[in-house]
Amino acid sequence: MHCPIFRLTLLSAALTASLAQAQSFHADAAQLQSMQSRAEAHVRQFPGLSMHGSDHSYQVRDIVVDADGSSHVRMDRTVGGLRVIGGDLVVQTDRMGNLRAMHHNLHWRVGAAGKPALNANRAAMTVTRTLAGNVGKPELVIYARDQAPALAWDVPVSGEGADGTPFEKHVIVDATNGRQLDAWDDIHTAAAAGTGRTLYSGNVALTTNSTSTGYELRDPSRGSTYTIDMKNRTSGGAILTDADNIWGNNTTSDTASAATDAQYGTAVTWDYYKNVHGRSGIANDGKGAYNRVHYGRSYNNAYWSDSCFCMTYGDGDGTSLKPLVALDVAGHEMTHGVTSRTANLTYSGESGGLNEATSDIMGTMVEFYAANTSDVGDYLIGDKVMVAGGALRYMYKPSIDGSSADCWYSGVGSLDVHYSSGVANHFYFLLAEGSSSPYGNSPTCVSGNTRVATGSGTLAGIGRTAAAKIWYRALTTKMTSSTDYAGARAATIAAAQELATTLGADYSAQVAAAWSAVGRN
Repeated sequence: MHCPIFRLTLLSAALTASLAQAQSFHADAAQLQSMQSRAEAHVRQFPGLSMHGSDHSYQVRDIVVDADGSSHVRMDRTVGGLRVIGGDLVVQTDRMGNLRAMHHNLHWRVGAAGKPALNANRAAMTVTRTLAGNVGKPELVIYARDQAPALAWDVPVSGEGADGTPFEKHVIVDATNGRQLDAWDDIHTAAAAGTGRTLYSGNVALTTNSTSTGYELRDPSRGSTYTIDMKNRTSGGAILTDADNIWGNNTTSDTASAATDAQYGTAVTWDYYKNVHGRSGIANDGKGAYNRVHYGRSYNNAYWSDSCFCMTYGDGDGTSLKPLVALDVAGHEMTHGVTSRTANLTYSGESGGLNEATSDIMGTMVEFYAANTSDVGDYLIGDKVMVAGGALRYMYKPSIDGSSADCWYSGVGSLDVHYSSGVANHFYFLLAEGSSSPYGNSPTCVSGNTRVATGSGTLAGIGRTAAAKIWYRALTTKMTSSTDYAGARAATIAAAQELATTLGADYSAQVAAAWSAVGRN
């Protein structure tokens, strides 16, 4: 999955327990299997809640276990052996195994599909008429995102954009009439981020790996995450090595400087997720991702890719952008991986905006968590990488960038995901900091079909820590691939209620007020 920072796989069936903050319950394999079995039984027992049918099957993607032993089992759905896009769900049970809730975004029951009028070759041909690239094998699926279920082909297309960013697109083609139903890119771009002498974060401590000939830029303490130098190519590369374990010189004259930014950002992001949210690595399996720096020539972007389980950073063109290895970039990119392994928010429409906003939100929280005096926390995305100042995005008033939406309106899902993300970014800022704070004044939204906030309402924030915990719990236990802004509102309100004891207060009313302040009632 490629996720760039700005516009220019499913897991195996193995079960992993994602531990919530401050929990003490540790589920073994037998307990996890029992939770899975209970969840599947609830799905069958309550078909009205789960939209279950006789030919429906499920594969567990993730299990989150709370401190009291209650569970959230995330499952992907197939009907008649066909994957249902938009059919995933989360089954929530209490510690005794009693059903508490089911979370999904289906509005119609999904039945057995007929035979496609359009075969795989013709589906691929309809895509290649408008999109140049390497077409993979189309997969027959049932498409049920915000519409009545339809038999469709998922046509994978890979290639490279004009700016050098690779793409791994999914184009969904109606198997009856060849009409394109949806499309998204699994490359998610994002604002970029011994002793590391970095470009943006000053001199920092790095954990590296000792070898027989010196050191390599690999961190054995954080899932063996490492950084390779692409040497301005788009393939290949080798892990950086050093003789004295002092990396970089704080300038671009040493190629190791940007590499230390990337490695440092990866380490801080790992620590943030582990120490704040109880998550051990992107996939919560203790394994580290890796970084690729100096990608291409004058490449003006950075991105996360599921296919390599890695972050890739360009050096910028030196005119508008500097190397895109700033701290909030690393947090943003790694969070795309977290999202893909939890809610798996589809990268189009409102769910795509929520995907991008999740990375902006958590990338910002990583920056605050670092408490680095050379890169102080703020709500500006990518400010360190701009040659002429400013930022790629502004969470306190997203419309400052000229394209992002401050407020929800009925057509916001038609925007590029980097711009529709503004609604959730604005919501999060208001929830965490309020409408007036040292980080910026954040006008609320007035009624009407408008993208730009001009209201004068006032809100008090609940603080970044509480806001981040609410968003993370909503992401990992409530949201599904097709969650839209209405669903995100419901998910975060429910998460706030469930975290009341942990946070010391029930912030659900404040969450609701912040959503209303960005126009999503």
